[in-house]
Amino acid sequence: MENRELTFENAMARLEEIVASLEGGDFTLDKSLALFEEGIKLVRTCNDYLEKAESSVKKLINQDGEFIEKEFMLGTEND
Repeated sequence: MENRELTFENAMARLEEIVASLEGGDFTLDKSLALFEEGIKLVRTCNDYLEKAESSVKKLINQDGEFIEKEFMLGTEND
């Protein structure tokens, strides 16, 4: 299955599997590197999902009796 076909949740689950496998240390260097490379690709896939989600999140603010859409910025107060 190609990374673009993965859901965010499936990619995260696979990443957790990879981390657990690598922490076990039961693989050859070549296998460990292959798992690491797969993990990097999955991280990029997850980041793509998160960037798309962040760009689509809007915050409605009541300003002078009207609602306006405003970009949602994580970690900031937009009062």
